[in-house]
Order: sequence, then C-alpha cells, then structure tokens
Amino acid sequence: MAVENIGESLDEKEILLQKDVQDTGEIVQSKLTLYHWTQSFSSQKVRLAIAEKGLECEEYDVSLPLSEHNEPWFMRLNPAGEVPVLVYKDAVICDPTQILEYLEKNFCDDEGSPYYHRVQHYRELLDSLQMDAYTHGCILHPEITVDSHIPAYATTHIRTQIGNTESELKKLAEENPELKEAYIAKQRRLKSKLFDHDNMKYLKKLLDELENVLDQVETELQRRCEETPEEGSHQTWLCGEFFSIADVSLAVTLHRLKFLGLSRRYWGNGLRVNLETYYERVVNRQTFRRVLGQVNNILISAVLPTAFRVARKKAPTFVGATLFIGLIGGATYLAFSYFKKRLLVA
Repeated sequence: MAVENIGESLDEKEILLQKDVQDTGEIVQSKLTLYHWTQSFSSQKVRLAIAEKGLECEEYDVSLPLSEHNEPWFMRLNPAGEVPVLVYKDAVICDPTQILEYLEKNFCDDEGSPYYHRVQHYRELLDSLQMDAYTHGCILHPEITVDSHIPAYATTHIRTQIGNTESELKKLAEENPELKEAYIAKQRRLKSKLFDHDNMKYLKKLLDELENVLDQVETELQRRCEETPEEGSHQTWLCGEFFSIADVSLAVTLHRLKFLGLSRRYWGNGLRVNLETYYERVVNRQTFRRVLGQVNNILISAVLPTAFRVARKKAPTFVGATLFIGLIGGATYLAFSYFKKRLLVA
C-alpha cells in the first residue's frame, strides 16, 4: 500500500534524500520510494503497478507546477529532470519503462506463465505510444478533442510558458555550474519535443497510428470473450485471467485518452465495444479507484495539493487553525492562478 506525502516541502525532500546517502555518496534505500507527480502519465503507470503488486512504497510528489523537477536537488537525483524516479536499496531508476521492468523482475514471478510472451508483446506495444505528444498536441490544438478535461486556459498560456521554462532552465544552469550540462540538455529536449508536438501533420499521423494499436487491443479482447463465452463466467483481462503489467499500461492509456478528450474517437457508440467494456471495468477496479480515481479532476488531483504545499511552506508555526484554513483558501486561489500557467508544460 502506497503512502503519499503530499505536503512534503522541497527542503524536507532534500533532507530525506541526504539521509539516504552514505559516505560513499551512493543512495541506499531499504524500502521503495517513488518521486512522482499526479498528472504525469508515466508516474500514473508506475503508481498503479506498485498498487497492483500490493507493495509498500513511500511516495513524494514532485510538483511540476512549482517546478520542483527543475530544482537542483531533483536534478542530482535524475539529471534528466523528469518524473517518476524509483529508489530502492542501491538502485536509482529514472526511466519509467526501466522502473516497470525492475518491478516485474524483482516483485513478480510471471516468467513461467503461459501468458508471459503475450503480456510482453502488449506491454511493449502500448509503451511505444507517444503519450506526451498526444497530451501537448491536445492542449495546443483543442479542436481535435471532444469533452476534454483539460482546462480551457491551458492553450492560452502554454506557448508563453514554453518560453518561460526555457529561460528558467538557462538561469538554473548559470546558478548551478555542476549541473549546467544537464540543464542545457533538458532545455534542448523540451524545445525539440514541443516543436514536434505543435505540428498538426505529425500529431494526426500519431493519432492514426493509435487507431491501429487499439484495433489490435480490440481483437485481443475479443479473443478473451470467445474463451469465456458463457454470460456470467469468470471475466478476463487483456492477456488472460490476471491483471498484468500490460493491463496497467492499457488502463492508464485509456484514462489519459479520456482526460484529453479523445475517447469518443476511439471507443463508444458501437465502436470497439470490447475496449469500451474493458475501460468501464477498469475504472471500477478497487486499486484503480484508489490510485487514479481522481487524477482526471484537475482541482482535486493537482490544484489543491499545490495549494496545501504553498500554505504549509508559508504558514508560521504559531498560526492557529482558523487562520491556517484562511491561508489554505487564499493559497488555493493563488495556486490556481499560478497553476493556469504551469500545468502540463514541464
């Protein structure tokens, strides 16, 4: 069961990180520790995988709206400046695909399963999707979406924020010469990535390719239905009777497409009925509800945690409960205003 530390301040995270560094300079954690952000697609996959395995894990949110992923303490942990990052014993794993592989290797015994190769195939297929391109593309071009959960202000502010983020990284590179190369590399990646994601021709190509991937998934789900044809019989998932790591990837992918306003394009109203039924089952799954039930609600999953973070960092120790609640309200408003400029860009 994951324990999430929503209110951890940046200074507290630095102290926690330093406590886990031995004299040799190596990070040693005896328990799973995950640095993530709620709205990060890759973070969502890792968090759901950990929950499905029933693993104890301490979670620390690295706020993208507050640019904590660009702070020196986090860049030292992951020079790419991206979430999620998993720390366990002497391992620090920064790539989401490698994190999932590590979890499968160390906390799973499915290699002997008859479904192993099927699971690997669909996991690799789904993990190849460029979800960051879908996300940025739908923000920059909301005309391609229907019933999107993305706030309307995101499109207005994102282009300005791109420039601000580049300036911020440049300044941080100057202030932290030991991390200069890492900051410059991140600045270049961000600029190149968002240039591609603003290209409608490129975006349409990716969305068309997604059609082919989901067709394969629909066919596989149909095979599961044919294997258990009797109504009321035991329900199966993508690759078999158990909820696999491929299901983790598919579940989070479908939830992100719903958030982006792309679900109507890919399922519903008689289109890919197996996929539609699958998604309805997934969102009612206990682990999914616990971990990702509110992630598509921007106010609950991102704005309020940011507000609490701001209030906690600013409130003096002698402030009474009533005044603290007032600060929370004010911080919520300030965070919401700030968040309008920062969400989904980093």
